[in-house]
Amino acid sequence: MRAVPAGGTEEAAAEAPVGVAAGRLHAAAPEVDPEERALLAFAVAFKGLLRGRMRDAVCVRAEACVARGDLPEEALTEEPIYRWWSAALRAQQDFYVDVTAAIVDRQLEALAATARTIARDPGPGSLTLDPSVRVPTYQAAVDIHCVPGSYFLERIADDVGPGARSELGSLAFAMGRHGAMNEDKGVVAAEFARSFAPDLAIRRILDLGCTIGMSTLAWCDAFPAAEVHAVDVSAPCLRYGHARARALGRCVHFRQADAEALPYPDGSFDVVASHILLHETSRAALPRIFAECHRVLVPGGAMVHVEVPIRDLDPAAAFLARWDAWNNNEPFWGHLAGLDLAGLCVQAGFPQEGVVETVVPSAHQKAGGWLVLAARKPA
Repeated sequence: MRAVPAGGTEEAAAEAPVGVAAGRLHAAAPEVDPEERALLAFAVAFKGLLRGRMRDAVCVRAEACVARGDLPEEALTEEPIYRWWSAALRAQQDFYVDVTAAIVDRQLEALAATARTIARDPGPGSLTLDPSVRVPTYQAAVDIHCVPGSYFLERIADDVGPGARSELGSLAFAMGRHGAMNEDKGVVAAEFARSFAPDLAIRRILDLGCTIGMSTLAWCDAFPAAEVHAVDVSAPCLRYGHARARALGRCVHFRQADAEALPYPDGSFDVVASHILLHETSRAALPRIFAECHRVLVPGGAMVHVEVPIRDLDPAAAFLARWDAWNNNEPFWGHLAGLDLAGLCVQAGFPQEGVVETVVPSAHQKAGGWLVLAARKPA
């Protein structure tokens, strides 16, 4: 049976909801007019074609290269079908980034004012910004996901633009298949934590690299009595995330911090989680992040990381999975596929027998499921 490339085929993605089709997502979100909704719908339909039947056709060619003993990197890249598909996929990426940026830019001042009002008024959760936190070089040196200025650009006072664009962009990128609020990764992680550590009283949770907290809020829903914290290095994303969480009635304590040097005492959390953070770090940063997870966990606490399933693929699928590393400013994507993650967990202090790496199904409609890396600190 043919292996499905990372992410899986996305047949009928043109039918998938964009997430904003029904109107404004919440009180802190950008307003999207009918023309903009049409542009987003086109972006979703275009990606559905490229990630569905077109990708399947390219995968057949990649498998043929492998079958005859050729490396896809050398043979397939010269074939017209791959070159056309790759160019069109990059054009689609640029298109939806431009559309979502334009939606946010036309109302940037209003979005910042709304976020200020929501943050100033009484409400759940908190926001703590620290101007001394620096964006790591491996993030600052690249426009991640080909987004100009990446997720850190601040053009006005109290800027929330990168966060607002991230929400719209994530919904378009996922083609509506990660849930109406793009919560799929968080739902999967929280449910896995519950089954992975059934004896653990989960009272305090920390989400690393939360961006705007799309996955974080799923932890609030899964463990309503728990205290939920979330960190990121991007101030604009945290401002937006805080306003978003309050607008949606969730209590999250957002804090600007680097996952390599967490500002929390030892043994502060029962669970430390992340959602597609690992492929956004670097080979040097990952051991430090795992060590910090181990440090801030209580004895018996659980570390749960959800990732794109880009590991243990056959050669043809692995070749297609590396497209994002080469063409979508994902510099660590390819390296993550080959790392000994269990060994890094052991190096950080987690016992070998307590480390699990597996692929679990999506809670919604994402093809291919999610990779989960989990470990427990000795009790």
